Amino acid sequence: MNRNPSYQSPPEALSVIQSGMRVFVQGSAQTPLFLLKALAKEAPRLRDVELVFITVQGDIEIDKPVYQDHFHINCLFVSDSVREAVHEGRADFIPAFLSDIPDLFSKGQLPVDVALIQVSPPDAHGYCSLGLSVDIARSAVNCSRYVIAQVNPNVPRTHGDSLVHIDDCTHLVYADEPLPQIDYSLKTSQEELMIGRHIASLIDDGSTLQLGIGTIPDAVLRSLHQHKDLGIHTEMCSDGIVDLIESGVINNRHKKIHPGKTVTGFAIGTQKLYSFVHDNPSIVFLDIDYVNDPRVISRNPKVMAINSAIEVDLTGQVCADSIGTYQYSGIGGQMDFMRGAALSEGGKPIIALTSRTKKGANRIVPFLKEGAGVVTTRGHIHYVVTEYGVAYLHGRNLRQRAKALIDIAHPDDREMLERASVERFKVFS
Repeated sequence: MNRNPSYQSPPEALSVIQSGMRVFVQGSAQTPLFLLKALAKEAPRLRDVELVFITVQGDIEIDKPVYQDHFHINCLFVSDSVREAVHEGRADFIPAFLSDIPDLFSKGQLPVDVALIQVSPPDAHGYCSLGLSVDIARSAVNCSRYVIAQVNPNVPRTHGDSLVHIDDCTHLVYADEPLPQIDYSLKTSQEELMIGRHIASLIDDGSTLQLGIGTIPDAVLRSLHQHKDLGIHTEMCSDGIVDLIESGVINNRHKKIHPGKTVTGFAIGTQKLYSFVHDNPSIVFLDIDYVNDPRVISRNPKVMAINSAIEVDLTGQVCADSIGTYQYSGIGGQMDFMRGAALSEGGKPIIALTSRTKKGANRIVPFLKEGAGVVTTRGHIHYVVTEYGVAYLHGRNLRQRAKALIDIAHPDDREMLERASVERFKVFS
């Protein structure tokens, strides 16, 4: 068993990539930017290399128009880095539940030739760590013919399903570069803090939390310091968990599966979070087809699934991934957890959004924009929360839903919504 890494130059390592191959790219804070920029330099010899990934961070270079004949992005989630390319038709988007993506790799619908990953340096036994992004990377590594690993001393060693032995890597490239960081607390608005307080009032002591990406989940965590015995089973986590774990608010005591452990698929935040999860056995990063399996999620009691939306119509349909026909993000794990929470004993599936956008457009609407994608259906919706309160929709008819949603819409939008409700549902009181 080899325990001593033998590093190659980027051109040597990337030589296994040939025209027509499908290449997986690890994402989130683990996006291997050094390898991607080196891959861009290989463009002259390559044609039609397909790149698949979920959320990537930073300037990945290969999304630029000059490379469109050489690399084709076929992403499973649209992040900032590739949104322009998707919008301009130079890249494609695959709608899929996050929990289903590993099966796309393993069952041959999206067979992977090469995995580009970023890992920690190997330990004394030759094991590297996938660090902050195990999610779909675990399956991609298992299914790939070739694995090219960017070894970075800044990658935290995480516990769970993250270990990759250097013998299982086709090539190793050493690159010491900082990991991407996001501080959600700096972006949180007063409206989002109010939403956080509303959601906190719905959370019972002993609950198990799932929180999506963004400022609203961070606002929720900042509102939980008076709670007790909370647990975490989530597809992603950010800085907000650190203080709550250290203060004992999050202790995972009442979870039925992985008691005492914080379970996640990936993490992104600041160095505070990255240092906290480094070699921390109380936090486990697991394969996303397990973390996001609704049957697994439902085994914990009082699962609080907290996810955001772009707009919600008066019947309760939730658009969370597009602005009309403009593809903004992806399906991700929202429905995985909405369903898992609904099946959990005492669980609460929650959709949270500000009543208006920063530009003043209303987000509770009579109809979704033409071309908008429905991520959470009106059959799956339970709670909707804005800064103006909480609407409970499950088991209610369309007229009752409209009334409940109008009550939490922006006050200046309510008259318009009431008129739309009268016209559509004929009776309103």
